[in-house]
Amino acid sequence: MDTIAASLLDLVVCPVTHSRLRQEGDFLVAEKGGLRYPIKDGLPVLLPDAAEIPAPYHSLAEFKAAMAAQAP
Repeated sequence: MDTIAASLLDLVVCPVTHSRLRQEGDFLVAEKGGLRYPIKDGLPVLLPDAAEIPAPYHSLAEFKAAMAAQAP
């Protein structure tokens, strides 16, 4: 497992929800919504299409629609 420096985590956010990210194993996980971005060769892959989508959502479009509905 590659550890991402805290200084980097302070600079990056989820490109979909714009929430902070935390490291869980080989993934960076968005605090809002729980999208999981893989870390490959020590580099986070912060592309929405590369993210693992949390249940109960089946697609990125469905996830985005649900997140938009939750926005104030």
